Amino acid sequence: MEKLEKAFALFDAYNKRDPNVFRWEDNEFPEEYFLALKLHEWVLKLNPAAPEELQLAARSQHIGRWEITRDSYPPGRDGYLKWRKDLGLYHAERASVLMAEAGYGDDIISRVREIIQKKRIKADADVQTMENALCLVFLQYQYARFYPKYPDKIVNILWKSLLKMDAAGHRFALLLPYDKAGLAYIQEALALLPNPQIP
Repeated sequence: MEKLEKAFALFDAYNKRDPNVFRWEDNEFPEEYFLALKLHEWVLKLNPAAPEELQLAARSQHIGRWEITRDSYPPGRDGYLKWRKDLGLYHAERASVLMAEAGYGDDIISRVREIIQKKRIKADADVQTMENALCLVFLQYQYARFYPKYPDKIVNILWKSLLKMDAAGHRFALLLPYDKAGLAYIQEALALLPNPQIP
């Protein structure tokens, strides 16, 4: 646990450098620091026995995200996909350096990199837990201020996110509080899934 706590401290210190501010319940936080804490919390809710590698990946999933901005890539889907791919590699590299500093060896570092890069989603239980947690963080902390900006696209965005989740993730998603409009979009996206479960 000593190495784990050291790695968490290194990840948190790095993410506290995020110049972007996230406001939640009348408090302000460096954005990626706040979201990393909440991602780790969700991983533990979804799997209270989460292995060390999954916890490490959760706390560093988007480490340093502000350092590679979307507008540094071309507009459009191809630019977006290249940005996301490069970000995944960047997060894995940043996390690897800090894990080595905390005393972790190559085997654990390699496994954390797999989870961060979300390899074998749907086939790897830890990667699936991570994907569920990422979507739940978005729905709980970001969705309400996000959907009013994209009324024509939000159902498709939600549908793609919900497709990546499994039944356990959907159950937690349906328990979150939404305003009336936000819930309507969620219900519409859920209805597009195979075997939808709509509250």
